[in-house]
Amino acid sequence: MAVEEGVARAADTSDGESVHRLKPNAVGLLGVVFMAVATAAPITAMTGNVPFMVSSGNGIGAPASYLVAMVVLAIFSVGFTSMAKHITSTGAFYGFISYGLGRTAGLASGLLATFAYVVFEPALIGIFSTFATTTLKDQTGVHVPWWAFAILMLAINATGTWFGVSVAEKLLVVLLGTEVTVLAAMAVSVALHGGGPHGFTFAPVDPVNAFKGTSAGLGLFFAFWSWVGFESTAMYGEESRDPKRIIPKATMISVLGVGVFYVLVSWMAIIGNGEAEAVKAASSANPLAMFFNPTERYVGHWAVDVMQWLMITGSLACGMAFHNCAARYLYALGREGVLPSLKNTIGRTHARHGSPHIAGLVQTGVSAVLIAAFWIAGKDPYNALYVLLAILGTMAILVVQAVCSFAVLVYFRSHHPESRHWFRTFAAPLAGGIAMLAVVVLLVSNMSAAAGPESGSLLLKATPWLVALVAATGVGYAQYLKRWAPERYALLGRTVLEETKER
Repeated sequence: MAVEEGVARAADTSDGESVHRLKPNAVGLLGVVFMAVATAAPITAMTGNVPFMVSSGNGIGAPASYLVAMVVLAIFSVGFTSMAKHITSTGAFYGFISYGLGRTAGLASGLLATFAYVVFEPALIGIFSTFATTTLKDQTGVHVPWWAFAILMLAINATGTWFGVSVAEKLLVVLLGTEVTVLAAMAVSVALHGGGPHGFTFAPVDPVNAFKGTSAGLGLFFAFWSWVGFESTAMYGEESRDPKRIIPKATMISVLGVGVFYVLVSWMAIIGNGEAEAVKAASSANPLAMFFNPTERYVGHWAVDVMQWLMITGSLACGMAFHNCAARYLYALGREGVLPSLKNTIGRTHARHGSPHIAGLVQTGVSAVLIAAFWIAGKDPYNALYVLLAILGTMAILVVQAVCSFAVLVYFRSHHPESRHWFRTFAAPLAGGIAMLAVVVLLVSNMSAAAGPESGSLLLKATPWLVALVAATGVGYAQYLKRWAPERYALLGRTVLEETKER
């Protein structure tokens, strides 16, 4: 598609109707990787998830859980990236599933994915606000209410999306680079000192230990949870240079790169403490000590102070990335006129920046309402806002990932038999889909434990029903369009940069 770089021109849909496009050629391979890895939030995943996995999940087998999850997600990504070589759409799952399983399944999945990313932003604002309030008070003695930091992050996210993906990319490169550096410094220092007080032990990375412990299912679920957002690579296809090449590479780099990093950092944190000491630290009143102790011992106290501040910027980067994801899904649904009024509102892009600016503002408004609701209810920003909305969004996106795997099977059989391959387009997506469904089962069976103090929350109990309701709404509305507005039904999931033979 020949488009002048830096200008978002209108383009045609399958029926010849023009839509507003995102800014083309705005981001390269590394930019897409950084955007995807930011959603995984390495420092948040490590300091937030690993201590809980060690204390209440599979114990010292937490690194092995990451190893297992990496293999499963890599298999899933084989089918996902095979489809990305054919279809380029900011709707990602919405477009993929629409082509593979039909428009009805596509709209249901599109609404589920949108729903997930919409609630992820306020969830991350909750943990950002908690980290910011706590760290500022601990290190300066100044107390600022958490809602003030929530407002700050809402403003930063909205501004970043308004000015386009290239601005967000630059911010995320800096934020992500610093958090990865401090975690890597801890891991490398432990390794250089011979592996901690008891030397190197390999039990933490023995795959068998991923399935042992107090609750192996809980540990495995948290491992998969740590990758949520890696699939966002596909939604930047329309804004990337040479998406057929970049998106598949970026996806695999995100899965494998993040996976190796998670395994090594969690492994070094455990042996840096000592296996028994790591479990004790993770189970203490301050579970962050599991990371702070080896960091102080092998790097220095200054690194602990830096790590605390980077936990703030890491959650900011993650929330910013999810805001971008939500805005692009809202835009993808809007430009196709899922509701007629949306095409000229959230379906528009900024005339200069080529950004989904209106969709971004809508996402900011929705996040503000959700945050205000939790604040008015007197709920804790971490235990309630972060944990409950993260579980809700994770369940929705895992269901969509499973459905997408099965869409790959059908897509290549019906659309591109010339590109079919026994592993890439059959065995891998089939295994990936089954594995994703298994992870959904893990989540449902471990929801109460994952929710901690909010295990009795009405929202937690309603989570599976809310996910089912969103999917059912998509199915019902698609059938309504099919009968009463077939011209709009025909557009569902069909606004793509191109749908081509693999090259």
